[in-house]
Amino acid sequence: MRRRDQRGMAVSIEAAVVIPALILFVGLVVILARDALAQQAVGAAAAQAARSASIERTVGEARAAAAATAEAALRDGNIECSQRAVTLDARALAAPLGAAARVSVTVTCTVAHDFGFPGFPSEHTIVQTRESPVDTYRGR
Repeated sequence: MRRRDQRGMAVSIEAAVVIPALILFVGLVVILARDALAQQAVGAAAAQAARSASIERTVGEARAAAAATAEAALRDGNIECSQRAVTLDARALAAPLGAAARVSVTVTCTVAHDFGFPGFPSEHTIVQTRESPVDTYRGR
């Protein structure tokens, strides 16, 4: 026997309306949480790449170090990028001795969502830029 409220509606009908909405809400929370974690991981990868590039002496070495460091940081953060790019602004490495300078690294990562959700794209591109100072008095 089904339990009915004062209006005569069955509780199961209410559940049939509420449960799908609850499932959609939980799915939305999961997608947004995973996106926030990916944003943080890409930002951390950019910061680590900028730091490793600022230590190098030449632009070529800085570019290689930034790419390798960003790749390792994204792998350690369990972020799988369908498309990835590491852009280095290393003009600071050519600054004269005693001049304050900063190396900038931009990491771009396109992450795919594991499951579709109405109104959301299946992929999201994350772009994060970080800077790191170059030692003012080191030999260049």
